[in-house]
Amino acid sequence: MAVVVRGGRGGGSAIAGGLRNFFSYRIFVSAMFTLLFLATLSVFFSHPSQFPPHSTTGNAYVHRTFLALKSDPLKTRLNLIYKQANDHIVLVNAYAAYARKLKLEISRQLNLFDDLANNFSHLALKPSYRTSLFESDGPVGEDLLRQLEKEVKDKVKYARLMVAESKESYDNQLKIQKLKDTIFAVNELLIKAKKNGAFASLIAAKSTPKSLHCLAMRLMGERIANREKYRDDEPKPEFEDPTLYHYAIFSDNVIAVSVVVNSVVKNAKEPWKHVIHVVTDRMNIAAMKVWFKMRLVEGAHVEVKAVEDYTFLNSSYVPVLRQKDSVNLQKFYFENRAEKATKEVNNLKFKDPKYLSMLNHLRFYLPEMYPKLHRILFLDDDVVVQKDLTTLWNIDLNGKVNGAVETCFGSFHRFSQYLNFSHPLIREKFNPKACAWAFGMNIFDLDAWRSEKCTDQYHYWQNLNEDRTLWKLGTLPPGLITFYSKTKSLDKSWHVLGLGYNPSISMDEINNAAVIHFNGNMKPWLDIAMNQFKHLWTKYVDSEMEFVQMCNFGL
Repeated sequence: MAVVVRGGRGGGSAIAGGLRNFFSYRIFVSAMFTLLFLATLSVFFSHPSQFPPHSTTGNAYVHRTFLALKSDPLKTRLNLIYKQANDHIVLVNAYAAYARKLKLEISRQLNLFDDLANNFSHLALKPSYRTSLFESDGPVGEDLLRQLEKEVKDKVKYARLMVAESKESYDNQLKIQKLKDTIFAVNELLIKAKKNGAFASLIAAKSTPKSLHCLAMRLMGERIANREKYRDDEPKPEFEDPTLYHYAIFSDNVIAVSVVVNSVVKNAKEPWKHVIHVVTDRMNIAAMKVWFKMRLVEGAHVEVKAVEDYTFLNSSYVPVLRQKDSVNLQKFYFENRAEKATKEVNNLKFKDPKYLSMLNHLRFYLPEMYPKLHRILFLDDDVVVQKDLTTLWNIDLNGKVNGAVETCFGSFHRFSQYLNFSHPLIREKFNPKACAWAFGMNIFDLDAWRSEKCTDQYHYWQNLNEDRTLWKLGTLPPGLITFYSKTKSLDKSWHVLGLGYNPSISMDEINNAAVIHFNGNMKPWLDIAMNQFKHLWTKYVDSEMEFVQMCNFGL
């Protein structure tokens, strides 16, 4: 029993000791927290103006709470005003320091920031404020405090306004963003201006000038007034003589054709050996015939015919004539889309109905139009011949069908720019990097053409492109296809292009050229022609012709 009793007492002592230790620990912890709390209060009470410059709302609330424990509400208000002034002094000094780094460019801002910082500092140094508000232990005068608050608020407002106005000068990210926005806005204006300019240029280029219309009407009037004088002559034997130099010009523009013919004849060494075949449409055939009756070309032989004179050119044989009757194609060309005109300006040139004109596609029927000839030189109506061209008939084409000047350089004017290489047929048959060449001055070997059956090739591809999936439109893409691997490259001096759109062509290059080409919208007979090149064309205009003078061509 004695053992049991001692054991009971020992256990009670251990429990009592544990309780004492536990309560002693809690007392110690409580004492430490109390001391920490008092130390915090001491810091707040003794240093009311040392808050971080950018105190949060919560910190300000705690600050005001502790101030309220120590002083009256006006003292709290004074400390908040003082702290606000200090914060803005720091902010203004920071901007002033940055302004000093930028030196003279913003010296005015530097002075303003320095003056503002001094004004903030001088507020506290005013005798009335210093003695009554900051150095006095007595109660704060409400009127004086309100006056200080008003002055501080005015200066804070001015400081914030200055910082807001100057922020763009110091915030690089903001400057970059503003620059990006400006570039974007200017680019949008540039795109819009380009579209409007291209649209206006296209209208000017495709509209018939009053002078051209006047000339055609005058010539037609002359034909009606003197019917007997302008009867058709019998065909000359020279028109089919393969030993002579034959040219083909297809156009409905009387003045343009006359310039080409004049330039050919005036630069030919033996003009009587040159035969020029002019083909126009039914509307202009009378005017064209009257012109060449009134203004006989000395020495050379000029034949004028209409497309309709070639009876084999009908819709059962010619794909283009058959496709003209297609509802989809007519809708594509002639549907009224005035509201979308400027938006689709890049595609407007492909919607020019001239691409459906038979005059534009006659070039693919030369062997059938002139079955007795061996070679023929095709010329566009916007070219000017500057030299004798007879050497072209003696060039060895190495069995090729077409002799032409290539236009590619670098990645420009390659097949990929004219044909749709996303189409499997185009991708399979042609090389996208193949060099393109120019229509406008082409020497054709008609015998090689016939043996290669190039017209049949043209028909095959033109039929496939009825839905315009192989190429958009025009005659160059089907020409590139038809004469693919059948074209001989000529020296570039034979044919210089770009006088209708490129003002940077050198005069040396132009003067050395046998043929210059005004391809582009700025045709030499239009008001929008480039003045530096226009004289090269106008010198071959028959300005002595009475109807040219009457129709005011502005030469």
